[in-house]
This record gives sequence, structure tokens and C-alpha cells, in this order.
Amino acid sequence: MADKRLPLVIELGTEELPPKALDDLAGAFARGVVEGLEKRGVAADYASAKTYASPRRLAVHIADVAVAQPEQNVERRGPAVAASLGADGEPSKALVGFAQSCGVEVSALEKLETDKGAWFVFRAVKPGQSTAALLPEIVAESLKALPIPKAMRWGNREDSFVRPVHTLLMLHGADIVEGEILGLKSGRLSSGHRFHHPKPVHVADADSWLDALRHAHVIADPAARRQRVRDEVARVATGGIPRLSEGLLDEIANLTEWPVAIACTFEREFLDVPPEALVTTMETNQKFVPVFDAEGRLTEHFIGVANIESRDPAEIRKGYERVIRPRFADAKFFWDEDLKTPLADYQEGLKNVTYQQSLGSLWDKTVRVAELARIIANRVGVDAGQATHAAALAKCDLLTRMVGEFPELQGVMGRYYATRQGIATEVADALDSFYQPRFGGDAIAAGKVGQVLAVAERLDTLAGIFAVGLKPSGNKDPFALRRAALGLARTLIEGGLDIDLRATLTEAFELVPEAALIAGVKPGKDGKAPAVDIGARRRELGDEVHAFVLDRLRGYYADQGYSADQFEAVLAVTPATLPDFDRRLRAVGEFARRAEAASLAAANKRVANILRKQAEEANASPIPGTVDPAHFELDAERELHAALDAARADSQTLLANGDYTGTLARLSALQAPVDRFFDDVLVNAENPAVRSNRLALLAQLKASFGAIADISRL
Repeated sequence: MADKRLPLVIELGTEELPPKALDDLAGAFARGVVEGLEKRGVAADYASAKTYASPRRLAVHIADVAVAQPEQNVERRGPAVAASLGADGEPSKALVGFAQSCGVEVSALEKLETDKGAWFVFRAVKPGQSTAALLPEIVAESLKALPIPKAMRWGNREDSFVRPVHTLLMLHGADIVEGEILGLKSGRLSSGHRFHHPKPVHVADADSWLDALRHAHVIADPAARRQRVRDEVARVATGGIPRLSEGLLDEIANLTEWPVAIACTFEREFLDVPPEALVTTMETNQKFVPVFDAEGRLTEHFIGVANIESRDPAEIRKGYERVIRPRFADAKFFWDEDLKTPLADYQEGLKNVTYQQSLGSLWDKTVRVAELARIIANRVGVDAGQATHAAALAKCDLLTRMVGEFPELQGVMGRYYATRQGIATEVADALDSFYQPRFGGDAIAAGKVGQVLAVAERLDTLAGIFAVGLKPSGNKDPFALRRAALGLARTLIEGGLDIDLRATLTEAFELVPEAALIAGVKPGKDGKAPAVDIGARRRELGDEVHAFVLDRLRGYYADQGYSADQFEAVLAVTPATLPDFDRRLRAVGEFARRAEAASLAAANKRVANILRKQAEEANASPIPGTVDPAHFELDAERELHAALDAARADSQTLLANGDYTGTLARLSALQAPVDRFFDDVLVNAENPAVRSNRLALLAQLKASFGAIADISRL
């Protein structure tokens, strides 16, 4: 019987589920069912398991599932043999009790020999349970494990779920799997579209479930529903090119069971408002699809996606156009009113907005960022006046009406207001671009002023928040400092800003108020704050943030195909700037692909060990700084010395120009003389002068490679 297999479908019908959580809920439910069956040993074609979901249901379908478990081998270990039998061989009470709990006589128990002694054990084979008997518990476990932040109750019932539940369908083949979950008895009834098919849907068997729902105007397959949304939007698109992002597509698909697109328009006068504000309103607030022309300009056309196939689409169109008009009117009012106030006039208001209690107001942060921007700009050859001007205006748009209504437009609106007020293009663009990268995969700021401001902003954020003791802990990162650190590192690397990161962090901490540095120190056991050496604390925090930033680069470079060993090889030589770190790592990556790399890496490791042991010897003489050819005894050491001198001379200019790839390529030619040296030469010669000379030669070899990276770590 356990060999017989039938298709299985399980569906929970609910009130409308949260669209942004629907995919996660559906996936977790399907995984829970599959894992529950697997854990109980039920045979099935698990590769065929498919997740289904719509706004009013969670479901899973598996093509074939065994009707029962296979036979189950039962093994229970009892008491130890030595402690269970008396001198006369009579069983102890504990042994008798164990046998009774297994439903057998003591004589039916077996003995299990282990390296820790012998034990009584009960073994038996029992028939597997039917899958139908197991499923109610499996489904209940899966629902209980769903990622629901806050469950709700409805009516006077004790059960709770993310939304009220109405139907429970469980079919194994054509048979109903009997069970009761969340107060619902299972059956073969599902629910159709709320308006097109409000009556219950009768489902004959598991394989006809999907078609039965489609006949009831429900597309239960999320992928098919997403494709229908795409097709519908393309069908009605007029006057331009619709922009349907993946995020908006997912949300529309999770709000509809039978999506139908409606082409709409709005008054052209609203196009005077910055398009980002209108698009935000359409996509975020109304879930409408904006339409652009061939040049990428927003048009007066947009597309709404209804959850109904109306006999009078014009009425739905009127409703969509009517609901968007007041929001656009608000945006236009905010835009017009904000333009009446110069951005700089908002600076005074920043003094009344607290950034962080110990770090002061947004204006205090602005002052710190402006000073850092000035310092950085001067070092990288960017107009310091423009950089400080941008820093002074960077937070001003936070107090505008538009950003107050649409917080996601901060920076974007600053750029528009600055442009309208005649502020230099480089400064205006920086007010928006310094927020970049805003998310994973986003580009850094394009302009140099924006890059300088982005670095200054993130340096101050990291320094300030670390100072007050609010650095990330585990999964908690409320100030998004990991993202800030990666954004800082990416901007320095991809923008080619060659500034000494550790030194600049020191300057950032110099600007952090002492009150913040003291606030971050935990009180002692007596509850009192200990005395703080401000200078030492700044240095300690600077080192901590420097390590924190470098640690973010591990994943950044791993995604680009660099190994952990290559990263550590460069990290060991502590490059002062991140662009320099990047150039070295790329050179090491190229070197690692060369045929000579493995041999030279092993040789460098051997050299490092020899030099370390020499340094650890109590009475060891210091290694000479130069090599004296007069002390050579063997051709192998003369050959290595000549080859190394030639390589160092050839690579001197390359190294001075930062051509690390070329330098390592030239040093790779040393493989043969290095291998011959270790084959023929005993470094620890009895003659002290010869030994010191050989150590000096190896030290020069190590230093030549070490000028770029510690390749012994490869």
C-alpha cells in the first residue's frame, strides 16, 4: 500500500493576505508541508512540489505522494545490562518497567553491545501510518511556523492567523483528507473570485484543482498571474512605454486574482511637478504603472490594474483618474510652495531637529560633514567651496513640504530645488547623488563633489554612532552602519579617491563632541561612568571603524570572484588607501592565475617561517640590510641574487607607478632561481657570515613581494 502514489493538494482559503508578505508566506507554507512529509518518511516526488498563492489563498501541490509511510523500525534503548540483573539473574524493577512500557516481556528484549557497555534494547517493526492520518499534524505545524509578525483573532474563536480563514481543502487524489485545522474541517470546497464567482468551487480531485479555480476566475499560479499582468499592461499601453518594475509587478500580482489593465490619463499641468514625486505617488500609493515617452520623460498616461473584468471599464478608469487627482494636486501645491523658500533658509530649522542626543542636531551634523568635505576635497583635487556648499545644503530638503509627504524623495527634491534656484550644477547634483549607493547593486555618485560629500557623510555617521556606543550587534543594525561602511568603501574605490582612510577617520573622530565619546562608555559596577582618556578613546574607535569598513569589503570582493586568501594577502600589508588596496588585490588575482604562483607562494611561506624563527632566537644577530656577494659559496645563491637584483631594478618604476600587476609579473620570473636556491642551499650554514648573508638575501626576496602583498598567504 505504501507504494501507491497519488497527487496531493492542500489549500487554505483566507481573507486578503498582505501583498508584500504573500510570497514569503506561501513559500514557507509549501516548504513546511514538504519537510513534514520528508521527516515522516513519506515517499513523494518532492521535486514536483509547487507553491501556489493568491490574495485569498495559500496552497501547495505535489504530483505524487505515497498513501502511507513504509514500515517503521522502532528501537528503544533501556537500562544497562550490568545494572538490570541481580546476582541470581532476576530482572530489576527498572528493567521490568521498561519491558512493560514497550508492551513485551523481559525475555523479548535484545542486548546492544557498545564501547560503553551492554544495554537492553527493544526492537520492533510496525506498519507505517497512512499519509491522510499524518497530514493534519503536518499542515498545522507548517502554519504555526509561518513568518507572521503579528497574528489576529476574529469572532469569538481562539484560533489566530495572519488573516481570518474560511476554507480548508485537502485532497489526496480524489479523496478528502479528513482533519480540522484553525477551526476548519477539511473538504473539497474552495473559493472562487470574490465578484466573478462568489459561490464555493467544487474540486473533484487534486489534479483538477488549478483548472477549477481558473474557471472560477482565479489564477492561483503566481508566475502565471505575473505574466498576465505584464501582458495586460502591454495590451492597453498607449502614448508611450509603461515602466513596470519587478517590485510593482509583484505587488500588483499579489493584490489581484484576475488582473485586468485599464489605460488612464491625468491633466498635463501636473507634469510641471518633478516626475519622481508623481511616479512615487502612482507606484507606492496607488499601485499604478507610469508611462514614459521614447526619451524617458514621464507622460500624462498611466495604467491601473483592476481585480475584475468589468462590463464598463470606463467607470473604473474614471475612478482611477479621480483617486489620483487629489494626490497630484497636493504634490503640485508642495512643489510650488517649497520653491518660494531658498534651500539655505532651512538651515536655521535644522538646529531644532535632533540627530542624536549626544551628537546634537542635524545642523551640528551638517557642520561636521562640511568640515570633512572640505578636508577630503582638498586632498583629492575637488573644488572645496562646492563640496562645503553642498554639505551645508544636503539636509535642507528634509524640512520641505514635499519631503515631509514623500520621505523617499530626500535628495531628489534637494537637487530640483537647488537647480531651480540657480545653484551650480555640481552642487545641485551632489545633493541627490551623495545618498548613493542607496541599495545593493546601486551605483555610487557620478560627480566628484557628490562622491566627496558621500564619503564625508558616511565617515561622520560611522564615527558618531560608534562613539555613542550604538554600533551593530548581531543582526541588529538600526542605523544601517554596515550599508554606510560598504557605501563609503565603494565610493572610495570606484571613485578613485586616494585618501588615507585611517588618517581621515582620525579627523572624523576629532570632530565628534567629547560628550558623545563619553556617552558611549559603559558605567562601572558602581553605576558611575569611569574616567575617559578622550585621545585614547578616539584612537581606539578609529581602529575599530577602520576594521569594520575593511570587513565589509570581504563580501564585496568575494562577489567579484576573489578568494579569502587573496584578500588576506593584501590586508596583511595594510594599504593606506582603498583604491590602492583594490589595485593590489586585482594584481594578486592576476598573479594567482600564473603557473609560477603556487611555487612562489610556497617559497614565500618558507622564507617567512625561516625569518620568523631567526627573529625568535634569543641570541640571534640582526639580519643585515644588504647582501654581500663576497660571502656566496654556491652558484644557486649567486644566481638568485643576480636575478633578484635585476627584477628589483626592472620593477622599480612599475612599483613607483602603482603597476602592481606588472611588478608581480616581473617577479614571477624568479621562480626557477628561487626553487634552485632551496634545492641546493642550506640557509643555516655553520659559518655565521654566510648564514647572515643568506638570510639577508631571503629578506630582500620577501620584501620584494611584500611591497605588494603577503603572497605567502595564498
